Amino acid sequence: MTKTAGQRTAPEPPGVQGRAGDIFQLLRDGKARTRAELAGTTGLARSTVAARIDALIASGLVGPAGEASSSGGRPPSRFAFKPAARVVLAVDVGATHVAVAVTDLGGAILAEHRLAQQVADGPEKVLGLVTGQAADLLAAASRDPADLAGVGIGLPGPVEHDSGRPVKPPIMPGWDGFDVVRFVQRSLPVPVLVDNDVNIMALGERSAYWPDEDNLLFVKVATGIGAGIISSGELQRGANGTAGDLGHVRVPRGDDVLCRCGNYGCLEALASGPAIAAALRQKGLDAAQGADVLDLVAHGNPHAIQALRQAGRDLGDVLATVVNLLNPSVIVVGGSIGDSGEHLVAGVREVVYRRSLPLATSQLRIGLSRAGDRAALFGASQLVTRHVLSPAAIEATLQPAAGISATA
Repeated sequence: MTKTAGQRTAPEPPGVQGRAGDIFQLLRDGKARTRAELAGTTGLARSTVAARIDALIASGLVGPAGEASSSGGRPPSRFAFKPAARVVLAVDVGATHVAVAVTDLGGAILAEHRLAQQVADGPEKVLGLVTGQAADLLAAASRDPADLAGVGIGLPGPVEHDSGRPVKPPIMPGWDGFDVVRFVQRSLPVPVLVDNDVNIMALGERSAYWPDEDNLLFVKVATGIGAGIISSGELQRGANGTAGDLGHVRVPRGDDVLCRCGNYGCLEALASGPAIAAALRQKGLDAAQGADVLDLVAHGNPHAIQALRQAGRDLGDVLATVVNLLNPSVIVVGGSIGDSGEHLVAGVREVVYRRSLPLATSQLRIGLSRAGDRAALFGASQLVTRHVLSPAAIEATLQPAAGISATA
């Protein structure tokens, strides 16, 4: 059985510049390069670069990509990263759904399946469903199980990053401390990486639509409310993996509203899908859950529209503080409620631009998720590729191959 090499990418030992894994990082952008161009960029001898490229070609991760123009003699060959070399199983577990997809190493979705599933049914049932989908999805993508590089999983609760175990998740009975990695590896003996769903949504949204933004905040508004924080280009998880838990920040107008966490006035108790539905029921409207709120909004119900707008204002009260503290350049609002349209975001903008410092908002963009319900799948794929395509992981892959010397 393959053992996961931890949830963190292994630190790079000193003196590794010039390994095949390091040269591979230059090719991950998809741009084709010649051996001479790589030698010029790295300062390595052409013979050294040639040996590294040969090792990468043998691994299947790099392949020929045409020829460069010649100034005389035989045109030099170009080489590029081959995202189709391996595939990833990306998993998005929500409170009431499971989405599973097969992606290539560039994050392109090759096959996917979504179905209704209560996370409260427990880890064995939910994860058994996930592993059961793997073979069918690989077949649908015309890929062999041996092509699977790893599994990335997003869960709707706090996750201990190093172990991948959920930690006292409020809406996930039976999941606390469950060894997700070991359970999945019984069926899929590959690296398995697990994180909070909002963190991977932030990774996915950024990689797909905001690759040049190093300071991005992704806010998920659904059954719960949370944020994924990317600061200076790195995902911020905090000391115990709970960074971004906006749902339990106090909102001024909620002093008499009891939250399921036991405190009063939490943002989640006022602005989540169930909270908005409850407020509409008090007005006599038929709204059992967040989906009913969105249906009322779609049919132009003024009470539902106003309730969604007020939820945006409540969210804006919290985000105004976050903007002053973290100074993001982009705030993306997603999740089943966040994806609903401009009413929620209009409320957010109304308060954030009024309450935050002018310098912090001078270039701030606030908008809806572009990735939509695929954000978590994109992010789960990214979680795996960041791990399995790191310089250290590439070296570990190449070294055991017979007859291949990646560092010699």
